[in-house]
Amino acid sequence: MSAFTEVAPGVHRFVDTCNVYVVMPGSGATPEAGGAIAIDFGSGDVLDHLGELGLTSLDAVLMTHHHRDQGQGLPRAVAAGIPIFVPPVEQDLFARVDEMWSARALYNDYNLRQDRFSLLDPVSVAGTVPEYRTARFGGVEVKTVPTPGHTMGSVTYLVDRGDARVAFTGDLIYGPGKVWSLAATQWSYTENEGPAMNVLSCLLLQEEEPAVLLPSHGEPMPDAVDALEQLATRMSGYVDSRRTRPWDLRDWLERPFVRLTDHLLLNRTANSCVYVLLSDSGAALFIDYGYDMSTGWPAGTDRAARRPWLASLPALKRDFGVTSVEVVLGTHYHDDHIAGLNLLRDVEGTEVWLPENVAPIMADPMRTDLPCQWFEPIPADRVLGLGETVRWQEYEITTHELPGHTLYAAAFEFEVDGVRVLATGDQQTAEGRLGVQREILNYQYRNRFRRDDFIQSAALYRRVAPGLMITGHWQGREVDEDYLQLLTEQGDELAAIHDGLLPDDGMQPPADGNLVLVEPFYQRVPAGAPLEYEVVVVNPYDDAREAVARLVTPEGWSDPSPASVVAGAGETVRLRFSVRAGEAPQKRQRLAADVTVGAVRYGQAGDAVADVVAALDSGETLG
Repeated sequence: MSAFTEVAPGVHRFVDTCNVYVVMPGSGATPEAGGAIAIDFGSGDVLDHLGELGLTSLDAVLMTHHHRDQGQGLPRAVAAGIPIFVPPVEQDLFARVDEMWSARALYNDYNLRQDRFSLLDPVSVAGTVPEYRTARFGGVEVKTVPTPGHTMGSVTYLVDRGDARVAFTGDLIYGPGKVWSLAATQWSYTENEGPAMNVLSCLLLQEEEPAVLLPSHGEPMPDAVDALEQLATRMSGYVDSRRTRPWDLRDWLERPFVRLTDHLLLNRTANSCVYVLLSDSGAALFIDYGYDMSTGWPAGTDRAARRPWLASLPALKRDFGVTSVEVVLGTHYHDDHIAGLNLLRDVEGTEVWLPENVAPIMADPMRTDLPCQWFEPIPADRVLGLGETVRWQEYEITTHELPGHTLYAAAFEFEVDGVRVLATGDQQTAEGRLGVQREILNYQYRNRFRRDDFIQSAALYRRVAPGLMITGHWQGREVDEDYLQLLTEQGDELAAIHDGLLPDDGMQPPADGNLVLVEPFYQRVPAGAPLEYEVVVVNPYDDAREAVARLVTPEGWSDPSPASVVAGAGETVRLRFSVRAGEAPQKRQRLAADVTVGAVRYGQAGDAVADVVAALDSGETLG
């Protein structure tokens, strides 16, 4: 008796720790076009039975998600030379899962995600699957669509066979109206992100018009749309049972945008505000694009806990006549504002336009010690000069420097439907009322902050005189003289507070505490590689002083000589060091800069981290 069951034309199920599906090339395919692939891999025992299908090997393995029952046998695929392709959100839980195991909290653990249901050891992956696009693996054309719910990074694979579309759904659905695990959908303590994502994924997958669903656990579902509808309905009831008020997720999906003016929209479902400027040509421009259609923040900040996707775009195109998302602007570098930019560019052909003070940070993340940085570089297609006005379609957009929330931020000024608008990112909450309620000035020291930043922004607002101010997380507001006065008063007050609290005896230390920085702050480097570091030193004193720095390196690294330079009063200087990494691979190698300015010993005031690896991953560059 064969170990396989043909569940769709050219699709053979092997029952293992999960359902493993061997997908043959389509009818008429030639051997030169490529061979069969597997979707999920289980224990790997499928390799022992390929002869029953007339196969000697597989051209690829595609994983729907990272759980161990889906892929505990992947080392066998690696040993057999079979390339493995994984969901982009979960790539680190395959190729770098050892980092999760070494860093995962065990004591006092409030992270309910099943990331520990991952492989025990890393496996080499050939690449990630391209979400929202079709690619050939072996002899099979496969479209990948995000379907978060069981895990944040789960995907569904769509393969067309004749007139029928087959959907390999992983553990999104077990049977009509049922899931394999509810526990897997609980991603953080007391919250409900996963079940809500499951509802959205079911509704979105219906739009792909699958004819049959093939789950990782459970039987084929030939009435695919009805099976998904049953699950969306039941899971919506589950979501509402854990809330004080019902959550109309179907309405979220159908109507994610609200009009601020005729040609300016707000995406009400995004984690941070996404604004859409509509052109009469049918083109659209986005301001920020982080986590679309977000149902909450799962525990953890690792890549597998963060899901960029394009869930709101079908409604935008359907309801507002948008034919293309031509451009996206980024107000600042934080992930909740820019995580989806690369995906927009890859899928929609969107150009990324970034301010000149933001673009370098996003092009080289982790060179500078800053929080909230995305995992990959996001290069700018166009760099916008501060103070520069550019034309997009019928609109003129001016970029203004906006330090405060972070040193690396900008505001965008434009006029739409007769209203002058200023997009201010996360600078302030825009909720204050003069004489009634304070405005919250949203400064965070590690973002880089100077004591007079909000004096500058208040002056900018007076100069621009917007009719409407739109923010990164709060409701926009009309701007009047009282509000401008409030911001002016609080900017002055904030500077005075810092002047009163920080030392002033012949020195003015930076408000953010960054007297010393080491750059690059983090990098992955091959063993024995030559490296360049810069130590950035602030002289906070009111006279010129010699700055001396010694780079403290890990055991086994070269030990460079100290360097010195004269720093003028209040000047920031850079001292360069050439070093060689140790020959032994080791994670989280620590470096520090031991600095003296004049007669004042700062000590090891700045630090950096390096992962020394045997070799860089395929396609990875130094750093």
